[in-house]
Amino acid sequence: MTEPNGSGNDAMRAILEALLADDEDITARAVARLHPSINAASSITRSEPRSTLLAEYQQRQAAYRRWRGRVGKRSGADTAASLTDKDIRIAELEATVQLLTDSHLAMLRAVGELGGFSKWARFYAQYRDARDRLAKLGAIPEAAVSSMPADSPKHREDTRRR
Repeated sequence: MTEPNGSGNDAMRAILEALLADDEDITARAVARLHPSINAASSITRSEPRSTLLAEYQQRQAAYRRWRGRVGKRSGADTAASLTDKDIRIAELEATVQLLTDSHLAMLRAVGELGGFSKWARFYAQYRDARDRLAKLGAIPEAAVSSMPADSPKHREDTRRR
């Protein structure tokens, strides 16, 4: 028996991709028939990882078929216009995300220069998911923190303020 997370899963994923691309019904029996080492549909349905993978691809196929059904009822010109509108909307959303990312990065740099980055980080401690997503977008500056030399004018000025 192959490991659910090993190469057996890779082979199963390749089979599911092929079934999806060919728009053949995705079933445990169809996968077992095409798989090199799985001989029975129950080997898929009894395994949690395999069953989950199968369900994921069945959902993707259902969504694809719903989308294809909607497109099939429209004329080619309507479909082309709709796709053009969606491309424009996607470009607008990507530009908005880029603007928000750039402005967020600038705001964080300004806060950091004013010495408030640690407070910002403390505030976002309870919003770890948001912080992780911002990091993935590249909206959090990455810089090494270094201490100021004791003989620098800035350090002497900061020391006098305290």
